[in-house]
Amino acid sequence: MSGTRQAQVHRRTSETDVDVLLGLDSDDSPSSAAPVGTAGADAAAGAPDISAGCGFLEHMLRLLAFHGRLNMKIRAAGDVEVDYHHLVEDVGICMGQALREALGDKQGIARFGSAIVPMDDALCMVVVDLSGRPYLHFNVPMPCAKVGDFDTELVEEFMRALANHGQLTIHIDLLHGSNTHHIIEAASKALALALRQAVAIDATQCVPSTKGVL
Repeated sequence: MSGTRQAQVHRRTSETDVDVLLGLDSDDSPSSAAPVGTAGADAAAGAPDISAGCGFLEHMLRLLAFHGRLNMKIRAAGDVEVDYHHLVEDVGICMGQALREALGDKQGIARFGSAIVPMDDALCMVVVDLSGRPYLHFNVPMPCAKVGDFDTELVEEFMRALANHGQLTIHIDLLHGSNTHHIIEAASKALALALRQAVAIDATQCVPSTKGVL
């Protein structure tokens, strides 16, 4: 495998304008390409740089970037006067597309990843397969319909968009938990750790499939 595993995706519709720059290798500096509304020079190279117009979504994305050791820059705006649905879904779409593009031919990746993460009362398990086949299993009951002004059902919409457009299989199960914020945070961290394992380069340096392609 050669080159920098990095991709930039821009999606603009009548509802949203989303720009995502995603790098899979934490020791690589972001490329000279810059998302809409690039942050100032004081932003640390490789640090999550996220502005999405939705505080809780930004919280989720920062957790994903930090614990997944992903270089991530996101600028997103949308019709939030309606609700956050279009914004959240389109960020998930762009992240999935960027992940798929950054993985390239998937030469030498570990492919599979899994994690079980606690957050106080909540315990969440996530398993991923960078299979090229989109599928989401989402068994995460949400005790509350909202966290702040964020509709908690949108977590599933984000995960589905990520799975469909990243062409990966994601299984997410809440093992137990009662605080909705903690549940979502545990799921976000577990996804980050599972992705970190799956995208890691394996010493075998081949496509991890008996088919020879993913």
